[in-house]
Amino acid sequence: MQTNFTPDQLKDPAMASSEKILRTCVHCGFCTATCPTYLLLGDELDSPRGRIYLIKDMLEGGKPATPEVVKHIDRCLSCLSCMTTCPSGVHYMHLVDHARAYIEATYTRPWHDRLLRSVLAAILPYPHRFRMAIGVALLAKPFQSLIGSLPLFGHRLRAMIDLAPAHVPARSPFDGPGVFKPQGQRSARVAILAGCAQPVLKPGFNEAAVRLLNRHGVEVIQPKGEGCCGALVHHMGREEEGHAFAKRNIDTWIAEMDGEGLDAIIITASGCGTTIKDYGFMFRNDPDYAEKAARVSGIAKDITEYVTNLKLMAPTRETNLVVAYHSACSMQHGQQIRTEPKTLLKQAGFTVKDVPEGHICCGSAGTYNLLQPEIAAQLRARKVANIQRTQPDLIATGNIGCMTQIGKGTAIPIVHTVELLDWATGGPMPEALEASGFAKRPALVATAAE
Repeated sequence: MQTNFTPDQLKDPAMASSEKILRTCVHCGFCTATCPTYLLLGDELDSPRGRIYLIKDMLEGGKPATPEVVKHIDRCLSCLSCMTTCPSGVHYMHLVDHARAYIEATYTRPWHDRLLRSVLAAILPYPHRFRMAIGVALLAKPFQSLIGSLPLFGHRLRAMIDLAPAHVPARSPFDGPGVFKPQGQRSARVAILAGCAQPVLKPGFNEAAVRLLNRHGVEVIQPKGEGCCGALVHHMGREEEGHAFAKRNIDTWIAEMDGEGLDAIIITASGCGTTIKDYGFMFRNDPDYAEKAARVSGIAKDITEYVTNLKLMAPTRETNLVVAYHSACSMQHGQQIRTEPKTLLKQAGFTVKDVPEGHICCGSAGTYNLLQPEIAAQLRARKVANIQRTQPDLIATGNIGCMTQIGKGTAIPIVHTVELLDWATGGPMPEALEASGFAKRPALVATAAE
């Protein structure tokens, strides 16, 4: 794509990076075939190619964002399916991230949109606040139809209330800094990201990861000072806030790396993993953090990516369960991790089925299902229908957002991949399976008794 940025514009590192990305695009349109919003809406401006034209015109002209541009950029899920499809290697993620930050700096949203986004940014990255917000949502559930009829943003409030869990999960014994010693001789030392929303909604995920790693000789630490990876606010265009969260984590992990040492930083939420692996790019021009951020990104690993390099113990039980594996967009497109989780599940004794249209987003996408609930609901219905076609006993995935989104559309139990690996190698049955009556299945009971 030909560009016409001025030399002064290209002095801005972010603008120079976006100009390079724009020049990579050859207008081929392959991306339209795998873009969820284009598949649903059929509007060229709701495809990656269309959005690239809008971003180019906005940035090149030095124009403030317009309502039209904002509408179509807001509809982008950042699922990154287009990056997997693109034959030219267009780094759409960095381009749309820059566009969102530019929108945030040049466009004044309607007051109700600003209010809602500010509330989300002030609550979701903070576990204690998020826990309290869930309590409020539970109190509001009986009135969600009435709330949904409110003008301007009632539909969004209703989506938030609907996505809230049925109860506030109990706090985990792993909640807070700690060191979790391995069984037997220590073979490695890793940090595990606690994160923000996941430890509130599903604390069992990290518990399963710690048990699995300890069982395989890996010491796990949860260092004091780390928290939200910054993804939630970063993808809302709130760049400064996102960088502040990232810097806190970088400082925390670098202190461990330069102290007793870390072999890896383990992440059990693939959306967080995509962002942490991008810290090196995010801080490439920051003289104080460029080198440190690159070091952190260099050892960040999804839990399945890390376990793949361990010699996984033989399964201690036969489950005879069929698993539909849902690969989160941030896993397959963001991190390019596709086969590892399925291979591990097969090694653990599960029958794994691919989900038709597995490359299409479920509609979660961070805060997307809260800010674009109508499109998100259509994508969820499409995803659930494809999952049900495989007739699985359960669903496995590696991202809390996907789990929350898909779980609202089906009664099929959905669990984290690491919960199944932990269970198969000696850990407890995942809570979602127990709640669905799996503990009473004759085959599973007999195996447990053995």
